[in-house]
Amino acid sequence: MILAAIDIGSNAARLLISEVIKNGKEVEFNRLNILRIPLQLGFDVFEKGFIGSRKKRMLIDTIKAYKQLMKVYEVEHYMACATSAMRDAQNSKEIIKEIESETSIEIEIITGELEAEIIYENHIAELLDKDHSYLYMDVGGGSTELTLYYNNELVLQKSINIGTVRLLTDKVKDDTWEELKETCKGIAKKYDHITGIGSGGNINKIFSLLRSKDDKFLQVDAVKEMHKDMQQLNIDERMKKYNIKKDRAEVILPALLIYTNIFKWCNVEQVLVPKIGLADGLIHHLYDQILKGK
Repeated sequence: MILAAIDIGSNAARLLISEVIKNGKEVEFNRLNILRIPLQLGFDVFEKGFIGSRKKRMLIDTIKAYKQLMKVYEVEHYMACATSAMRDAQNSKEIIKEIESETSIEIEIITGELEAEIIYENHIAELLDKDHSYLYMDVGGGSTELTLYYNNELVLQKSINIGTVRLLTDKVKDDTWEELKETCKGIAKKYDHITGIGSGGNINKIFSLLRSKDDKFLQVDAVKEMHKDMQQLNIDERMKKYNIKKDRAEVILPALLIYTNIFKWCNVEQVLVPKIGLADGLIHHLYDQILKGK
């Protein structure tokens, strides 16, 4: 079975195409292709409150291209979701109608809470040591999703409007930072031995830049050191030193700020980075829906 997920975020739009192979009770999800287009819708939305004509055209053209790729791969089912920027955009509903009219692709704007839930659909924590608490962390362009897994149970799912593009556009209020701090402090007070599980493009890139060949975990101190170093560099210098593209060089510094604060306030001891994101969770979520529909 070939499935596809489209994730329209505040910084980029992604297409993930996966083949689902079932062997008895075991189910494998094999990535066939993943594409990322840095549309940066959040820069329009968080500054102006709506998506401008240029970004709208880019988004529609991206979805058209994704539809053709889905056709080539003979995708049987798909799920397309939009997150923080589209949640906030005044004209998101009309843009979604226009996309459906031009491409027949239906896009759902999901809540932050559902976003956190879908990220958890990868079920990484369930395969790990039960003596630890596991905190899923996904820092996107418009919001940060936190999901806490403890003693075989989900005990917290929260979405907070702090993201990389929101920070770059100076649209994060002090009260929102305080909400993140209080949430993390509450977690640290109640749960010991917290291991982070990082998902999404920002933490994946940070991990790939910092890891050595045999590293299984991202070291918290190394992230702090990278944050200090990045603060001294402008965008061009970050691109050159770390060999990253411009759109990633822009958002990686605010991402590091958010992650280092979460690590500090939650007393995160170490971070597992399984190279997953919302799109992977969407594939799992879609597969579960298909099974329930049968």
